Amino acid sequence: MSEATTTEQPPTPPTSESGRTAKLISASAVMAAGTALSRVMGFFRLILLVFLFGNGTRQAEMFTLANTVPNSMYILLAGGVLNTVLVPQIVRAIRNDADRGEAYTNRIMTAGLVVLGVITVLLTLAVPLIIRLYSAGGWKDPALAAQYDSMIVLGYYCMPQVFFYGVHVLAGQVLNARDKFGPMMWAPIANNVISIMVLLLFWIVYGRTNTSAAFTPGQEMLLGVGSTLGVAAQAAVLIPFLRAAGYRYHPRWDFRHTGLGKTFRLAKWTLGFVLVSQAALVVVSKLATGATVGGRGGGLTAYYNAYAVWILPHSLITVSLATAMLPAASRFAAAGDRAGVAAETMRAIRLAVTALLPAAVAFCVLGLPLAHLLFGFGQGALDASFVGMALMAMAVGLVPFTIQYLCLRAFYALEDTRTTFFLQCLIAGSNVALALLAVLLLDRPSLVATGLAAAYSVAYMV
Repeated sequence: MSEATTTEQPPTPPTSESGRTAKLISASAVMAAGTALSRVMGFFRLILLVFLFGNGTRQAEMFTLANTVPNSMYILLAGGVLNTVLVPQIVRAIRNDADRGEAYTNRIMTAGLVVLGVITVLLTLAVPLIIRLYSAGGWKDPALAAQYDSMIVLGYYCMPQVFFYGVHVLAGQVLNARDKFGPMMWAPIANNVISIMVLLLFWIVYGRTNTSAAFTPGQEMLLGVGSTLGVAAQAAVLIPFLRAAGYRYHPRWDFRHTGLGKTFRLAKWTLGFVLVSQAALVVVSKLATGATVGGRGGGLTAYYNAYAVWILPHSLITVSLATAMLPAASRFAAAGDRAGVAAETMRAIRLAVTALLPAAVAFCVLGLPLAHLLFGFGQGALDASFVGMALMAMAVGLVPFTIQYLCLRAFYALEDTRTTFFLQCLIAGSNVALALLAVLLLDRPSLVATGLAAAYSVAYMV
């Protein structure tokens, strides 16, 4: 139960169709601007990575796996809960509590920081087991012992990112619940600036290296520590915005009988949702990293580079719409207005699909030339086609993925996390089965990323 109720209510949202649409577009435009700049810088970072290491080499796979596993671990153990459950609950606390949710938010922040700290320490200790879980069996071959050890060392340097990802999302969701959407979308710019500086420094100091060899200890430290510092900066830049929004964090340890029980009960289904998703990701990572064991192949890096291009219109349009939609839909749900939740959701879907359908067609038709334009130079000149074919296969799933993403936010606004769990079981199960079938039938390292991308698309169509 909330600590108290009050007759004080936040301003009533605009009720007209045009008013709601205008507000949704306005909030989304602010977020999209930040996301656009961040993504442009993110692509420059990817360009540097491809220039230095290529799209389908051992060094590319080593760095990609070590640097993406922390994000996967964060999403697995905390991210799904923080991203989906908190905003509706904070909105309800702001609406119903005498202190407009201040105490509830402080308890959430305190519990979140403690849990994130413990999880990060445990995951850092477990890095060798986690790298073994996510990488293909061929990487354990004695001939690749140095490369595998290098990947583990990079994992140690990168795993503390879990804590900073969590802080970034905790702070961002507090801001989102207060209708301050811009800072969370602009914050990744700090991460990209640091990452670009690290890669430029790597190029200046080491040049372009043998992409089949292990990294040296100095290279591992520069790449790993630099990547983690970028994520830490991304979290740190939100602190001044919290203060500007009127929020002051004070640790609260009185967790019993304060309404957190309901939040955790909702979170258990979200945790199941994420567990299913990550189980599918483990299978995909094992299949993808197997493509580069013998040399160049369309593996994990090619898959993720194609994904980075494919997700751009979704990040600019859909994520911004969903972030603006969720607090408003949560207010309608808290007031018992299910028709309002439905109208808000359908409004966001119509706006998103209008923009994303042309993007999907463009990716399908122009995937190869686009990949060569973005990734076909330096070490990437030999394997940019791996990215292009994967992008064309992913294009088919862009609109289905976007519609599913927005529908999930409607479920979260209605506090129904159980249904989303069973839907994700169907999606993840389809993805795993189709990925295994695609890699088995194609049986060529150059086509692994393409097969995995096609499986991903069809799973969301299902």
